[in-house]
Amino acid sequence: MKTKLTRIGDSVALLLDEPLLEQAGLRENDEVEVSANTSGITVTPAEQARRDTEFRASVEKITAKYAGLFERLSK
Repeated sequence: MKTKLTRIGDSVALLLDEPLLEQAGLRENDEVEVSANTSGITVTPAEQARRDTEFRASVEKITAKYAGLFERLSK
């Protein structure tokens, strides 16, 4: 889907049409997490972003705790 950025006051908005919102599982007034990198902008439902962050923290904790075991199992 191609769209244009729209000026609203001193800001610029990205207007998302209804089919795209439905496909993403989003509704008006949903809270989202917005992040940017050199590839573009990512919009994630806030609850999903929180779960992703918690999952990554859990993986790091488990990896640190069992690093020696994982190394032995890989041989």
